[in-house]
Amino acid sequence: VVHPGAGNTRHTLQNALLALDPKLALVPRAGLVHRLDKDTSGLLVVARTPEAHAKLVAALAEREIERIYLAICTGAMTGGGTVDAPIGRHRTQRTRMAVRSDGREAVTHYRIVKRYRAHTLVRVQLETGRTHQIRVHLAHVGYPIVGDPLYVGRRRLPAGCSAALAAALGAFPRQALHAARLALAHPMTGRALEWEVPIPDDMAGLLAALDQDQQGV
Repeated sequence: VVHPGAGNTRHTLQNALLALDPKLALVPRAGLVHRLDKDTSGLLVVARTPEAHAKLVAALAEREIERIYLAICTGAMTGGGTVDAPIGRHRTQRTRMAVRSDGREAVTHYRIVKRYRAHTLVRVQLETGRTHQIRVHLAHVGYPIVGDPLYVGRRRLPAGCSAALAAALGAFPRQALHAARLALAHPMTGRALEWEVPIPDDMAGLLAALDQDQQGV
Protein backbone atom coordinates (compact mmCIF):
# COMPACT_ATOMS: atom_id res chain seq x y z
CA VAL A 1 0.00 0.00 0.00
CA VAL A 2 1.35 3.42 -0.90
CA HIS A 3 0.20 6.94 -0.22
CA PRO A 4 1.05 9.02 -3.29
CA GLY A 5 1.01 12.77 -3.25
CA ALA A 6 -1.54 14.53 -5.40
CA GLY A 7 -0.55 14.82 -9.03
CA ASN A 8 1.08 11.41 -9.52
CA THR A 9 0.28 9.70 -12.81
CA ARG A 10 0.30 5.94 -13.20
CA HIS A 11 3.50 6.09 -15.27
CA THR A 12 5.29 8.19 -12.64
CA LEU A 13 4.09 5.94 -9.84
CA GLN A 14 5.20 2.78 -11.65
CA ASN A 15 8.66 4.26 -12.13
CA ALA A 16 8.83 5.15 -8.44
CA LEU A 17 7.79 1.62 -7.46
CA LEU A 18 10.42 0.09 -9.75
CA ALA A 19 13.06 2.32 -8.19
CA LEU A 20 12.09 1.02 -4.74
CA ASP A 21 11.93 -2.62 -5.83
CA PRO A 22 13.32 -3.56 -9.27
CA LYS A 23 11.74 -7.03 -8.93
CA LEU A 24 8.36 -5.39 -9.56
CA ALA A 25 9.37 -5.34 -13.23
CA LEU A 26 8.28 -9.01 -13.22
CA VAL A 27 4.77 -8.08 -12.00
CA PRO A 28 2.11 -6.64 -14.35
CA ARG A 29 1.87 -2.84 -14.10
CA ALA A 30 4.74 -2.86 -11.58
CA GLY A 31 2.34 -4.41 -9.08
CA LEU A 32 -0.45 -1.82 -9.25
CA VAL A 33 -3.80 -3.51 -8.65
CA HIS A 34 -6.00 -0.47 -9.29
CA ARG A 35 -5.65 3.18 -10.20
CA LEU A 36 -6.34 6.54 -8.63
CA ASP A 37 -7.35 9.43 -10.86
CA LYS A 38 -4.62 11.97 -11.48
CA ASP A 39 -4.54 14.42 -8.55
CA THR A 40 -6.52 12.13 -6.24
CA SER A 41 -4.58 11.43 -3.05
CA GLY A 42 -4.69 8.37 -0.83
CA LEU A 43 -4.16 4.64 -0.65
CA LEU A 44 -3.31 2.16 -3.40
CA VAL A 45 -2.79 -1.60 -3.42
CA VAL A 46 0.53 -2.85 -4.82
CA ALA A 47 1.25 -6.58 -5.25
CA ARG A 48 4.86 -7.75 -5.06
CA THR A 49 4.49 -11.04 -6.95
CA PRO A 50 2.59 -12.06 -10.10
CA GLU A 51 0.55 -14.56 -8.07
CA ALA A 52 -0.53 -11.96 -5.53
CA HIS A 53 -1.31 -9.50 -8.32
CA ALA A 54 -3.58 -11.98 -10.11
CA LYS A 55 -5.47 -12.82 -6.91
CA LEU A 56 -5.89 -9.20 -5.90
CA VAL A 57 -7.11 -8.17 -9.36
CA ALA A 58 -9.63 -11.01 -9.17
CA ALA A 59 -10.72 -9.91 -5.69
CA LEU A 60 -11.21 -6.38 -6.95
CA ALA A 61 -13.34 -7.65 -9.84
CA GLU A 62 -15.43 -9.68 -7.39
CA ARG A 63 -15.95 -6.55 -5.24
CA GLU A 64 -14.09 -8.08 -2.30
CA ILE A 65 -11.82 -5.08 -1.67
CA GLU A 66 -13.35 -2.26 0.35
CA ARG A 67 -12.43 1.21 -0.90
CA ILE A 68 -13.58 4.27 1.02
CA TYR A 69 -13.03 7.85 -0.15
CA LEU A 70 -13.62 11.30 1.29
CA ALA A 71 -14.78 14.07 -1.02
CA ILE A 72 -15.67 17.73 -0.57
CA CYS A 73 -18.62 18.50 -2.84
CA THR A 74 -20.20 21.70 -4.09
CA GLY A 75 -23.72 22.05 -2.71
CA ALA A 76 -25.37 21.24 0.63
CA MET A 77 -26.73 17.69 0.46
CA THR A 78 -29.91 16.78 2.32
CA GLY A 79 -29.00 13.10 2.68
CA GLY A 80 -26.82 10.28 1.45
CA GLY A 81 -27.72 7.78 -1.21
CA THR A 82 -26.61 5.42 -3.95
CA VAL A 83 -25.92 6.25 -7.57
CA ASP A 84 -26.53 3.27 -9.84
CA ALA A 85 -25.84 4.66 -13.31
CA PRO A 86 -23.70 3.16 -16.11
CA ILE A 87 -20.59 5.07 -17.18
CA GLY A 88 -18.93 5.29 -20.59
CA ARG A 89 -16.69 7.58 -22.57
CA HIS A 90 -18.20 11.02 -23.28
CA ARG A 91 -19.50 11.09 -26.84
CA THR A 92 -17.69 14.26 -27.89
CA GLN A 93 -15.13 15.09 -25.17
CA ARG A 94 -12.81 12.11 -25.11
CA THR A 95 -10.98 13.07 -21.91
CA ARG A 96 -14.24 12.88 -19.98
CA MET A 97 -16.51 10.09 -18.87
CA ALA A 98 -20.30 10.37 -18.66
CA VAL A 99 -23.41 8.56 -17.50
CA ARG A 100 -24.61 6.65 -20.57
CA SER A 101 -27.32 4.04 -21.02
CA ASP A 102 -24.86 1.91 -23.01
CA GLY A 103 -22.02 2.33 -20.49
CA ARG A 104 -20.60 -0.19 -18.04
CA GLU A 105 -22.33 -0.87 -14.73
CA ALA A 106 -21.26 1.61 -12.04
CA VAL A 107 -22.51 1.82 -8.43
CA THR A 108 -21.42 4.41 -5.87
CA HIS A 109 -22.66 4.75 -2.27
CA TYR A 110 -22.27 8.04 -0.41
CA ARG A 111 -23.21 9.46 2.97
CA ILE A 112 -22.87 12.84 4.61
CA VAL A 113 -19.99 13.33 7.03
CA LYS A 114 -20.56 17.08 7.52
CA ARG A 115 -22.77 19.61 5.77
CA TYR A 116 -21.72 23.23 5.37
CA ARG A 117 -23.66 26.24 4.09
CA ALA A 118 -22.97 25.44 0.45
CA HIS A 119 -20.69 22.38 0.54
CA THR A 120 -20.72 18.84 1.89
CA LEU A 121 -18.00 16.47 3.09
CA VAL A 122 -19.06 12.97 2.05
CA ARG A 123 -17.83 9.43 2.65
CA VAL A 124 -17.97 7.44 -0.57
CA GLN A 125 -17.80 3.68 -1.03
CA LEU A 126 -17.16 2.17 -4.44
CA GLU A 127 -19.00 -0.96 -5.43
CA THR A 128 -17.51 -0.88 -8.93
CA GLY A 129 -14.39 0.89 -10.19
CA ARG A 130 -14.98 2.72 -13.44
CA THR A 131 -12.73 5.53 -14.66
CA HIS A 132 -13.64 8.81 -12.87
CA GLN A 133 -16.58 7.00 -11.26
CA ILE A 134 -16.95 9.06 -8.06
CA ARG A 135 -16.41 12.32 -9.90
CA VAL A 136 -18.93 11.48 -12.62
CA HIS A 137 -21.58 10.13 -10.26
CA LEU A 138 -21.44 13.02 -7.78
CA ALA A 139 -21.62 15.53 -10.63
CA HIS A 140 -24.53 13.53 -12.10
CA VAL A 141 -26.60 13.97 -8.92
CA GLY A 142 -25.77 17.68 -8.76
CA TYR A 143 -22.88 17.73 -6.25
CA PRO A 144 -19.61 17.93 -8.21
CA ILE A 145 -16.34 17.66 -6.29
CA VAL A 146 -14.69 20.96 -5.44
CA GLY A 147 -11.81 21.80 -7.77
CA ASP A 148 -12.58 19.08 -10.32
CA PRO A 149 -11.13 20.36 -13.61
CA LEU A 150 -13.37 18.15 -15.76
CA TYR A 151 -16.75 17.94 -14.06
CA VAL A 152 -17.29 20.98 -11.85
CA GLY A 153 -17.72 23.56 -14.61
CA ARG A 154 -16.95 27.21 -13.97
CA ARG A 155 -16.00 27.82 -10.35
CA ARG A 156 -18.65 29.78 -8.48
CA LEU A 157 -18.35 31.13 -4.97
CA PRO A 158 -21.32 30.63 -2.62
CA ALA A 159 -23.25 33.79 -1.81
CA GLY A 160 -21.93 35.55 1.26
CA CYS A 161 -18.88 33.36 1.74
CA SER A 162 -15.98 34.75 3.72
CA ALA A 163 -12.88 36.16 2.08
CA ALA A 164 -10.86 33.31 3.58
CA LEU A 165 -13.14 30.68 2.09
CA ALA A 166 -13.18 32.44 -1.29
CA ALA A 167 -9.37 32.40 -1.29
CA ALA A 168 -9.24 28.73 -0.23
CA LEU A 169 -11.69 27.67 -2.93
CA GLY A 170 -9.96 29.72 -5.58
CA ALA A 171 -6.53 28.33 -4.74
CA PHE A 172 -7.48 24.68 -4.32
CA PRO A 173 -5.26 22.92 -6.88
CA ARG A 174 -7.14 19.68 -7.65
CA GLN A 175 -10.32 17.71 -7.12
CA ALA A 176 -10.95 17.39 -3.38
CA LEU A 177 -10.98 13.59 -3.40
CA HIS A 178 -8.98 11.29 -1.12
CA ALA A 179 -8.78 7.48 -0.90
CA ALA A 180 -8.96 7.18 2.88
CA ARG A 181 -9.45 3.47 3.62
CA LEU A 182 -8.68 0.06 2.12
CA ALA A 183 -9.67 -3.34 3.48
CA LEU A 184 -8.94 -6.72 1.89
CA ALA A 185 -7.96 -10.32 2.52
CA HIS A 186 -4.26 -11.10 2.11
CA PRO A 187 -3.98 -12.87 -1.26
CA MET A 188 -1.86 -15.72 0.10
CA THR A 189 -2.91 -16.20 3.73
CA GLY A 190 -6.48 -14.88 3.66
CA ARG A 191 -5.77 -12.74 6.73
CA ALA A 192 -8.00 -9.66 7.00
CA LEU A 193 -6.02 -6.45 6.44
CA GLU A 194 -7.06 -2.81 6.57
CA TRP A 195 -5.41 0.58 6.30
CA GLU A 196 -6.55 4.15 6.85
CA VAL A 197 -4.75 7.39 6.08
CA PRO A 198 -5.80 10.91 7.16
CA ILE A 199 -6.76 13.56 4.65
CA PRO A 200 -3.82 15.55 3.27
CA ASP A 201 -2.97 19.09 4.29
CA ASP A 202 -4.65 20.78 1.32
CA MET A 203 -8.05 19.20 2.02
CA ALA A 204 -7.64 19.78 5.77
CA GLY A 205 -7.01 23.47 5.07
CA LEU A 206 -10.10 23.71 2.90
CA LEU A 207 -12.23 22.04 5.59
CA ALA A 208 -10.86 24.50 8.16
CA ALA A 209 -11.90 27.39 5.92
CA LEU A 210 -15.36 25.84 5.53
CA ASP A 211 -15.64 25.46 9.31
CA GLN A 212 -14.70 29.09 9.86
CA ASP A 213 -17.19 30.25 7.22
CA GLN A 214 -19.90 28.11 8.84
CA GLN A 215 -19.21 29.76 12.19
CA GLY A 216 -19.20 33.23 10.67
CA VAL A 217 -15.56 33.83 11.56
